[in-house]
Amino acid sequence: MDKKNALRAGAVTAGTALMMLLMTSPALALTRDDGDDPGPGLSIGETVGLYVVTPLVIFLVILGLVMVLDKSDKKQKQA
Repeated sequence: MDKKNALRAGAVTAGTALMMLLMTSPALALTRDDGDDPGPGLSIGETVGLYVVTPLVIFLVILGLVMVLDKSDKKQKQA
């Protein structure tokens, strides 16, 4: 890679990183907005159930449906 392309790639990377930092600043705000009404927090069990157990159950249901509804010929798998 020549010098001009390396400089261009560095500028694009730096610009992208800067834009990402500028866009995330509202997420770090500590003050409440008008009309902000957060609900109650989740317990550890609810969080694990929502973000770990539920996706695993959905994955297993889809996996089971694919295995049950598989119509490929069993002889092709042995060969």
